Amino acid sequence: MKHVLLVEDDPHNAMLIRKLLERRGGFRVTVSESADEVLSLARQGAIDLVVMDVSLGNTHLEGRPINGLDLSRLIKTHPHSVHVPVVLATAHAMRGDAETLLAESGADGYFAKPIIDHEAFVQYIRTLLSEAA
Repeated sequence: MKHVLLVEDDPHNAMLIRKLLERRGGFRVTVSESADEVLSLARQGAIDLVVMDVSLGNTHLEGRPINGLDLSRLIKTHPHSVHVPVVLATAHAMRGDAETLLAESGADGYFAKPIIDHEAFVQYIRTLLSEAA
């Protein structure tokens, strides 16, 4: 069973996305907004994919606030986690945002919130996981 790490600071969104990934996708899901835990799990090879919220209001690293773009970049530039696919999930869905956010973060994919097409989201995650295998 593939293990997905959901990095989300809104408890309502976290619950909805977790249930969607577990029930429709059949994935094992861990939810965290701790930068230390996220980096540790990614670098240990304990997860297969990260779904990353871009705006993380409660997340800190070494005492400083960190957002999802910077956290994604840390995952994608570390030799032990560079292979872990990262999908940005954000409500910032204006034209051109996806390209900018992907370029800034090094992430592998982007999905706008709220997630309306559940099946398309789950299929997108499956596709990224199969490409990473």
